[in-house]
Amino acid sequence: MKESAVKKIAVLTSGGDSPGMNAALRAVVRTANYYHIECYGVREGYNGLIHNDFLKMGPRSVKNIINQGGTILKSARSQEFRTQEGRQKAFENCQKLGIDGLVCIGGDGTFTGAKIFNEEFGIRVIGVPGTIDNDIFGTDNTIGYDTALNTAMDAIDKIRDTATSHNRVFFVEVMGRDAGFIALNSGLATGALDILIPERKDSIEDLFTKFRNAEKTGKASSIVVVAEGEKLANIYELAEKTKAEFPDYDIRVAILGHIQRGGSPSCADRVLASRLGYGAVVGLMDGQTNVMAGMRSNDLTYTPIEEAIKKHNEINKDLLLISEILAI
Repeated sequence: MKESAVKKIAVLTSGGDSPGMNAALRAVVRTANYYHIECYGVREGYNGLIHNDFLKMGPRSVKNIINQGGTILKSARSQEFRTQEGRQKAFENCQKLGIDGLVCIGGDGTFTGAKIFNEEFGIRVIGVPGTIDNDIFGTDNTIGYDTALNTAMDAIDKIRDTATSHNRVFFVEVMGRDAGFIALNSGLATGALDILIPERKDSIEDLFTKFRNAEKTGKASSIVVVAEGEKLANIYELAEKTKAEFPDYDIRVAILGHIQRGGSPSCADRVLASRLGYGAVVGLMDGQTNVMAGMRSNDLTYTPIEEAIKKHNEINKDLLLISEILAI
């Protein structure tokens, strides 16, 4: 490999945590060490840049963390970094240490901050997509999505046991902010009667029609999976409207919440995080900047951060059709 474009780098985790962030951090630190590049960890995201909270890291700094959820560097959403004065402090602290490259692990808010920081001060930045939402363009999967999906699936399987035992209807809310990837795939995997996601215009009448059709086929219990960003109504309103239409139904609501963000990362997330952490360091060494490392069709790619922020991964419409066909 030609001479590296960077000599000292820093790595941070920012925004919402996701399973696999530690695996990505481990890959960044050890790849940097392999190529004789100094590496610093930054505590609490962009706040750490502003408050000079750097930690020199080597191979042993990241031992035994590949299997841990969360992030050992901690994470935060920095209001001060949104100001020019805050970013100026961050730049001065980077200058003091001689840091010329930054790996930012997080979602679109993290990437927006990295992009602005690069444009204002010229420090090379590469993003690594760490979010359970899977809504970032430029990568087939984001770090943490697979684990969150499996957590949701496992929880819904357990809920189905109760639904079946008592002939109940469960409305189950899963995370994903404004993206329906977790809802669609967990709903398909658990045999949900209906899946409500923000990417599709749902109607209450369509939902009621599915309940009526289910009755005709002899279904005594049902699961409806709802993305937290569903625009039709919130999950309690959906349950109330369904109860009004079907007063004999025994209806329950379950919100899975933040259990989906925690836990030991799956094998898929550990491998993805390792590849993207490596890719971020190699990209910086090669002179890349203002890009996000991603995996597309199992190949490492680099997408301009601006494009990764503005565009979004699209829902697979075939999965919507399959889920409807198989929910009979």
